[in-house]
Amino acid sequence: MNYLYITMDYQQTIDYLFHRLPIFSRIGAAAYKKDLDNTLRLCEILDNPHKKFKTVHIAGTNGKGSTSHMLAAIFQTAGYKTGLYTSPHLKDFRERIKINGNMISEQFVVDFTKKIQPHIDEIEPSFFEITVAMAFDYFATEQVDIAIVEVGLGGRLDSTNVITPEVSVITNIGMDHMNILGDSLEKIAFEKAGIMKPHIPVVVGEILPETKPVFEEVSAAQKTPMIIAPDKRRSIDWKYNHHLLTVEVSTLHTDEMNFYELDLPGIYQTKNLVTVLEAVHQLQQKGWKISHENILHALKNIKKLTGLFGRWQIIHQNPSVILDVGHNEDGIKAIVSQLEVTTYHRLHIVFGMVKDKDITTVLKLLPKHATYYFTQAQIPRALDAESLKEESAKFDLYGKSFPTVNEAAKDAISDAEKDDLILICGSVFIVGEVQLG
Repeated sequence: MNYLYITMDYQQTIDYLFHRLPIFSRIGAAAYKKDLDNTLRLCEILDNPHKKFKTVHIAGTNGKGSTSHMLAAIFQTAGYKTGLYTSPHLKDFRERIKINGNMISEQFVVDFTKKIQPHIDEIEPSFFEITVAMAFDYFATEQVDIAIVEVGLGGRLDSTNVITPEVSVITNIGMDHMNILGDSLEKIAFEKAGIMKPHIPVVVGEILPETKPVFEEVSAAQKTPMIIAPDKRRSIDWKYNHHLLTVEVSTLHTDEMNFYELDLPGIYQTKNLVTVLEAVHQLQQKGWKISHENILHALKNIKKLTGLFGRWQIIHQNPSVILDVGHNEDGIKAIVSQLEVTTYHRLHIVFGMVKDKDITTVLKLLPKHATYYFTQAQIPRALDAESLKEESAKFDLYGKSFPTVNEAAKDAISDAEKDDLILICGSVFIVGEVQLG
């Protein structure tokens, strides 16, 4: 279909964006543009919208989505008009671009695409580059007070890295996207550290022996003040209470202790919380008016305020059905740790992966006592369910294969008793396709 210069409705516009532009979820690394040139050109055409509002920039292997949504919830609660840019989306493209928890309007997507369409043949941008430009244009048009901007991939060469934020955040470093970012923690850390800007504080959520020298070298070269969040605060205890996670946080070098309730119940959120609290402290130092009460209210209502889902999300009871977007080594380790403190009779895991992940490492980590329902997302990057089943058997992980996520989930529910647990994980795209009810 020739899309060029024709009037399109919203669905036609989305089809155009998904099929005309290189998109990572469909073709993988070939969609990754290793410079900022296209983004800068798009921004120039749009009168540099990224320079018209304040930002917080968030990178990291895991936790950057949760961290972004926590900060957005806090700013919203404090009364600021808050933009939020994240990726990928689970069900609706518009999840990527929100203001105060509300998705970008369909009309803005249509109008923006019509405006930028004449430049697409000339620039040849990727899908991600276009969506970043769209987010920046939307936030500028709507005059947000601040936008929380999540890095898509890496940091140094990520399209979002044209902004100069109030504060930068790097949640952690793990082994993921090694075919693009490098095959060692040091190389990946260097790419993530690329979001550091001269004289702009950077909050680092986790330091490893391999990554610390990299961060120190880049921050020194950039004259970037670096704050290691666990050197300032520690989560010293936690408990569940009615699907809320209550975390006790100690502020080091003082006697201050505080309790926070989060509506994101994954225990891995204890690390993200410490990072968020230090980022907020740095922002308060810059004059942002955020009270302790704002933080308490926001953290208890993250999902309602921002629309976040897919982080140890309970979507069904008796049996319990839980969604989690964890999909790489550290993400699966966090899920396994969560399972160890979760009560259930039998465990059923609906599981699928994409081809370009480190499948062997993930399969080694998964619990052998579970019954598996191997499946695949409806994207070309998906590893086909039968191949995944065969590979999993080498690690004593056994079960049936299904052509779609929902067939696998329905079979798991029919097999399960009311005190069993069904976990759906392995890929963002697996979680995004779940439709129960």
